[in-house]
Amino acid sequence: MRLARATLVFALAAVALAACGKKDEANLDPAAEQKAAGERARQGPFGGDLKALDKAKGMEADLNQKAQEEGQRADEMSK
Repeated sequence: MRLARATLVFALAAVALAACGKKDEANLDPAAEQKAAGERARQGPFGGDLKALDKAKGMEADLNQKAQEEGQRADEMSK
C-alpha cells in the first residue's frame, strides 16, 4: 500500500512538472523566434563569425551602391 501511494505521488509530481514546462506552441511567432535565435548566436561562441558575416553583407551593399553610381557617371560622361 505504501509503495503504491509513493508511486502515485511521484507519477502525479512528474505529470505536474511536465505540464509546467510546456510552452504554448501556438503563440510562438517564427520570425521573432528566428531573430531571437540570431541574437543568442551572436552572444555565443560563433558570435565573431556572425558579426563578420554581417559586416561583409554591409560591405556588399556599399560596393553595389558605389558600382551603380560609377555606372551612372560613366553613362553621363558618354553622352
